[in-house]
Amino acid sequence: MPSNIEVKAALRDPAAAEAIAARLSGGGPEILRQDDLFFRSPGARLKLRILGPHRGELIRYERADIAGLRASRYEIARTEDPDRLLNILTAALEQVGRVKKTRQLYLVGQTRIHIDAVEGLGNFLELEVVLQPGQSEAEGRQIATGLLDQFGISQDDVLAGAYVDLLGARQPH
Repeated sequence: MPSNIEVKAALRDPAAAEAIAARLSGGGPEILRQDDLFFRSPGARLKLRILGPHRGELIRYERADIAGLRASRYEIARTEDPDRLLNILTAALEQVGRVKKTRQLYLVGQTRIHIDAVEGLGNFLELEVVLQPGQSEAEGRQIATGLLDQFGISQDDVLAGAYVDLLGARQPH
């Protein structure tokens, strides 16, 4: 199963982060509009990411909800019919959340740098160091730590959980 080392942090200055990411990647971002629908799944998270009417991804991942660098193991199945897949998932499983965001994606070596504007939450930086076969988690953590330093991210800005958790915490009960 593929894995990465990831970290998510609140962004105080998105424009500064965009400038740093552009410098590190040597160019501008790919802009992605993502609509993530989460479904109840024991032992893991399961989401359907809709990227457009004919493009989507079903993503299952296992990751600890801790603030800091964390390993994530994931599987992705791509689809050209996300609406049909959504209908099947909704009929079979309980939907437990939804996250809409605009993501700026920059690639730096084996790292995906995401600058996210999340509806209802704000702006965030997410790093995903995609581990190569045989590469240690320690190496991935070292890469991520170096990038966090370049962005000037402090431990106070690092988040636990996922956007869907943060949105759920803001909903009235």
